[in-house]
Amino acid sequence: MGRNLKNAILAILSPLPSITFYLTFLHYNNNNYSSSLWIWCSHNPFLLANLLFFININLFFWIIGLLQSCHWIIDLYWTVIPVMLSHYYATHPFSKPNLWRSNVVILLTWVWSIRLTHSYFRRENWQWGGREDWRFNEMRIQYGKHWWWLSFFVVYVSQQVFLMGICLPMYAVNSIDTLWNSWDSIATLVCLFGIVVVYFADTQLHEFTSKNKILKESGVDTIPNLDSGLWQYSRHPNNFGEQLWWWGLVNFGWNVGHGWTFIGSFVNSMCLAYVTVLVEQRILKQAFRTKSYRMYQKSTSVWVPWFKSFRQEDSKYKNF
Repeated sequence: MGRNLKNAILAILSPLPSITFYLTFLHYNNNNYSSSLWIWCSHNPFLLANLLFFININLFFWIIGLLQSCHWIIDLYWTVIPVMLSHYYATHPFSKPNLWRSNVVILLTWVWSIRLTHSYFRRENWQWGGREDWRFNEMRIQYGKHWWWLSFFVVYVSQQVFLMGICLPMYAVNSIDTLWNSWDSIATLVCLFGIVVVYFADTQLHEFTSKNKILKESGVDTIPNLDSGLWQYSRHPNNFGEQLWWWGLVNFGWNVGHGWTFIGSFVNSMCLAYVTVLVEQRILKQAFRTKSYRMYQKSTSVWVPWFKSFRQEDSKYKNF
């Protein structure tokens, strides 16, 4: 059995412990079993979700990563966990949602997930577990023999904080029943616009990297920077679109009286800003891109798409 098929089976089977436990809980809850365990699960939906995440994702996925010497599976599950959480919060006995709002959020999350899953596999050449995040690779080298235990906190516990945090609006939407209103419609449009922006940005980036790969294999000089399409107006339009999606979800939470749910998206945005700096530093270390990218930095907005502030005397550096 090939490595790709093994990883595919592993990825599909990995969440089954949590799914099985939750379905068992729903069965016993629907049949009025008064076990202290089921009572606790009924009254603590957020804590239960975190407990399942800690056991099934943090511990189980970490062990898989250690055995394979590659923490690839958590990247894939970034596309899946929000969908699972949206269904979990909607079906939990604690749930008291406006069904229209709840179903719209679930549908939007599915659209977001399908888009991201397609982008993930397209980037990975349709391989399961072909590689892990480049940041994990660098930390593996940096921390050496300590990486095996540090990875539990850096790769998995931190991801729990981020994922549970940015999905807080899904919890809020399913915790109170208020009528759908114009703010929900605005939140829907923001989410959809974000998904569309990041789809086109990722597609343009994929086409750019694919073209450069062909040029490199042909022995021709590669194009140093992507400076067309959405990338003409923003250095990271994919990040901009992704943030629009998450902040659109925050609008749903705010509209049902849970404005505090912004904290997850706020922390995520701050971390993504830091990662953006790391990515650009990494680009500038590539000698053939340095001069062109510095000019690109001077003329192009970081995240929010905007018109270029392009100086005439710099035009000789423009590559497109």
